[in-house]
Amino acid sequence: MVLLQPTVFSAIQPSGKLTLGNYIGALSHWVRLQRNNHCIYGIADLHALTTVQNSSYLLKKNKLDTLSFYLAAGIDPNKSIIFAQSDVYEHCQLYWILNCYTYFGELSRMTQFKSKVLQYSKNINSGLLNYPILMSSDILLYYSDRILIGYDQKQHLELTKNIAFRFNYVYGNILRIPHVYIPNIYSSKIMALLNPKKKMSKSDINFNNVIFLLEDKKSIFYKVSRSVTDSENKIYYDMVHKPGISNLLNIFSSLTGIKISVLESDFANMLYQEFKILVAEKIESILSKLRDRFFYYRNNESYLFEILERGAHQARIKAKRTIDKVYNVLGL
Repeated sequence: MVLLQPTVFSAIQPSGKLTLGNYIGALSHWVRLQRNNHCIYGIADLHALTTVQNSSYLLKKNKLDTLSFYLAAGIDPNKSIIFAQSDVYEHCQLYWILNCYTYFGELSRMTQFKSKVLQYSKNINSGLLNYPILMSSDILLYYSDRILIGYDQKQHLELTKNIAFRFNYVYGNILRIPHVYIPNIYSSKIMALLNPKKKMSKSDINFNNVIFLLEDKKSIFYKVSRSVTDSENKIYYDMVHKPGISNLLNIFSSLTGIKISVLESDFANMLYQEFKILVAEKIESILSKLRDRFFYYRNNESYLFEILERGAHQARIKAKRTIDKVYNVLGL
């Protein structure tokens, strides 16, 4: 008897430069998941349209940049399906159908939507409101067993489950409801360097909060050296009272694979500035190799387009099976 590998789905928006947080919280896990899973990794370019794109060139560039980061991190197109969301039309087909099984109240209660309303009160488009439904379509389209998400996406996954339950209640067991896979508590959420109580984000207006994957060595050392800590000068993990040093411990632990408890013991008598140098050195040792691989792939656009074309073909075969089942029960 042949056991089928579990199907894993995840995606990242091509809306800007990827960060150390993206690498630790997503890409590094994607690479490991390839070993024992059937992985489908998307470039969520349709999701990126919730922010107005003033240039078709910019979105195309960001897509190819994102794909190059995937490859540089170690995502293997011979092991995983890699595709751009807009190349698989079934995402939009299922999205509209799921719209009809989603309540306005559910969407308006989404924490991320309410946060966007506060940030951009004069420029809220309906795409931001309906964003979680397209995400539900992404998840349900491939009969995924596991979904890799961050803590900030848990509410969206719960909505996905509710929509799928609602649809299945009427039409039978058509949509597979996946299990959530959230990376371990330390590595799944890397915080901003100057404000370690908020997540490191590629959209942060203060670049000193963020380490980008193409950051040069000098900039990495500068930003880490200026990262916020505390006056105690004792290295141990306490995200409530010592969020800055705890964030640096998270980063170092994630990049080395050494447990936080071991690091606390090893660095118990080390000064903060000495520890910051170690953290910066480890970040640079990882990112220097990633930078080289990124530019190797980015400078070969024909290869990148070939991967996207092949990935879209593979993804559409799987997506069409789901759409055919859904259309059949709906009478479409």
